[in-house]
Amino acid sequence: MKCLKRSVVCFAAVFMIGLCLQGTLWAYDPPDPKTYVPTFTDFQKAKKFYDDPRSVYAGPLSIKKRVPKELYEKLVHPVSEMKKEWADVVGFKSPDLVGKKVPEVKPGKYTYKDLEKSPGFKSLFWPTLQSRIRPGAAPFAGNIPAFEIIATQQLYHSLPVARYTKQNASKIKTESNGYLVPESWEGGLPFPKPSGKFKALQIMYNVEKRYFSFDASFLLFQNVRGYRKDLSTDFDGAIQVRSLKAAGRLALEPYGVLDERARKRGEIRNFVMDYLKPRDSVGTAMSALYYNDPKKSDLLMVYVPSLRRIRMLTSSDSQDPIQGQDLIYDDNDGFLQKLSPTRFPYEWKVVEETEYLAPFFDGTEYVTEKGLEYRNVKFMRRPVYVVEGKQLDKNYVYSKRVFYIDRETFMFYAVMNYDQKGRLYRTFEAGFKFEPELGVFHTGGASTLLKDHVDVHSCILTSYDIPAFWKRRDVSLEGYMGAK
Repeated sequence: MKCLKRSVVCFAAVFMIGLCLQGTLWAYDPPDPKTYVPTFTDFQKAKKFYDDPRSVYAGPLSIKKRVPKELYEKLVHPVSEMKKEWADVVGFKSPDLVGKKVPEVKPGKYTYKDLEKSPGFKSLFWPTLQSRIRPGAAPFAGNIPAFEIIATQQLYHSLPVARYTKQNASKIKTESNGYLVPESWEGGLPFPKPSGKFKALQIMYNVEKRYFSFDASFLLFQNVRGYRKDLSTDFDGAIQVRSLKAAGRLALEPYGVLDERARKRGEIRNFVMDYLKPRDSVGTAMSALYYNDPKKSDLLMVYVPSLRRIRMLTSSDSQDPIQGQDLIYDDNDGFLQKLSPTRFPYEWKVVEETEYLAPFFDGTEYVTEKGLEYRNVKFMRRPVYVVEGKQLDKNYVYSKRVFYIDRETFMFYAVMNYDQKGRLYRTFEAGFKFEPELGVFHTGGASTLLKDHVDVHSCILTSYDIPAFWKRRDVSLEGYMGAK
């Protein structure tokens, strides 16, 4: 059962997020996602895993073309207003903060040879990303031999996120140790201008409450391939995820909680995940219900087709290594741990405020079958917080985590996890697709690279997600089995 549990959670890698906000029920009843979302076969046809420069979000899988017009128009906001509101929220525009570090490096096309000629150029990449700027070769997948630097853009969240952040920031309450009083947060980012003694913890709360992937109401397809140190494939899997936001909803009016049940129980989000491959896992499904209170255990269940039974899993075993991927449950979406002063607490500090070249994905990136290189990669100078969390409980698998977090959006690009011996252990690096009309960041294409630096293993994840506002039954195991 333990092995099954590890396998079941293996794909919840790039879509775990939680938010909490009070409100009322839908005024607008969105169309049934089953009437417009694509199939996994459509996803496979739109972009092959290897050597395919097509954008998965172009053509028939374009979000604007796929989502019904009335629904799409409700998700769109004036770009000029979003830019203005978000600059007011965070107090700056990113183009004004960058360009001072190695200013001679300008937008243009480069290769790994350019880094070899200029030590300063290397300083524009965080260490693990710098190590990838070279031709593809063992022992890890995901090297980048050539790339393009594009001009820095102002990035922003949607108009509702900006306005709710402004509206609710003054209501935030914290304990004497800096930890957030859960019920004081009603939506938006809790600390848009982090400062003071607990600045690092405030940044991490913005990471925890980040707005990502269509307000966590979506359909996701994801392929995962794992590679040994000789770059041979040892894992090939895929899943489908249906996710529904239960609280903190800012995608559609009226904003707030899904229903009275979510309000009373403090629910954040529901999802159901089912396997599409490997073949021996097809039919297995997992559901999860997440709560806002860090002291309350999340509800995880799995349907085992061979037993025809639903089994309860415990979310307390969050350090279990996950079969097929280079992460543990707490590493899902890069970082899934709830911030707590009692359960595996961290001592947080801001190591540096700097600028780095960070990946800016548009969907045309791809992986080569030969050498497992990333191609068509674009980088943008971004203002970045480097935040370190030192684990205070010696029983935890990691001694510390180091995050590279965008100062303008609080999306993070990379997480470095160190074992109890102080060795770099597991790393998460990701790029996100930005939808300017929506003010939304989401997954797309070959967006995520996972590495195990101790066991020398790597994983590449390719994804497609689309806004989908499900009903509760659609994200339950009962609904899943009924559909079967």
